[in-house]
Order: sequence, then C-alpha cells, then structure tokens
Amino acid sequence: MSIYRYVYAAVGDPMPKISGVVKLDVSVSESNRCDCIVASRLYGEGCFGGEPFFVAKEPNNPSADEDDGYVVSYVHNEKTGESRFLVMDAKSPNLDIVAAVELPRRVPYGFHGLFVSENDLNKL
Repeated sequence: MSIYRYVYAAVGDPMPKISGVVKLDVSVSESNRCDCIVASRLYGEGCFGGEPFFVAKEPNNPSADEDDGYVVSYVHNEKTGESRFLVMDAKSPNLDIVAAVELPRRVPYGFHGLFVSENDLNKL
C-alpha cells in the first residue's frame, strides 16, 4: 500500500466554480492544518478551471520525488472567452506555469478525463 504525502486540490471559490489549485502536505500534524498548504496558484479574476490532475515526469522511476512532475488543468476566462490547458510545475511554491496551450473551444466546467499511460495504451 502506498502512502502519499501530497494532494492537489481545487479551490472552490465561489462554489461551485474552481478559481485555483493548492498543493497540500498531508504529512503535517493535525493541529497545524493551516500550515499544510505548501503551494498554490489562483487562476486570476474571471478565470475558472477544472479539477487539477498530477502527471509524474518519470512514472516508472521508484526513486523519483513524489512531486516531481506537473499539475494540469483546463482554465476558462469568462471575460475574454478564451480557454487554456495549463501545465504547472508541481515542485514550485507558486505552481509556476511551464506551458499554456490555447484551446480552440471551451472545455465545460466539471469535465472529467481518463488519463492512461503510453504503456497502457500499447497493451490494447
């Protein structure tokens, strides 16, 4: 059984819209819940996204740090009508954006995806 240290959670503000993402360190003591947020990114005024998803840089490397990878999400700007797919550095304290791909269409709020590895696809 694996025990994970980090959780990437959506910031529901204003509910039910998602205005950002936080990285939580669940190894922090129960008495220090406020200190468990170790990284965060708000999408900006009028920007809302989907649930964040973690993608490991080296998923088959057992010695890689748990947070060595990217947090990805779809974000829609309600003011401009633009939508982007964001790729954020999971190790950075501000979840720095390393890539932003402009999308030709809006991805609806609440969109869920199924993520599979290339290795799993090759087994089909």
